[in-house]
Amino acid sequence: MATKTISLKEEAYNRLREARRYPTESFSEVVLRATWPEDTTTARALLDAYRAGRPHLSSDELDRVEALKRRDAPPEDKWAGR
Repeated sequence: MATKTISLKEEAYNRLREARRYPTESFSEVVLRATWPEDTTTARALLDAYRAGRPHLSSDELDRVEALKRRDAPPEDKWAGR
């Protein structure tokens, strides 16, 4: 079986490790049983909903957006300190 080496942020590594069902479960097994939502919203769908006067996002989705905005920070200034 072919393998690939990947790099993960420590947070992603920890989440992957915590998702194991048993200590010897491989990361490959964890990833293979993961599910990826197919029902994403496109910018076109949001615009169409807005123009039609339909609700755009649920309260839970808006709460998630607000939480992400609070955690967002500007990118590191690569020119600082040079």
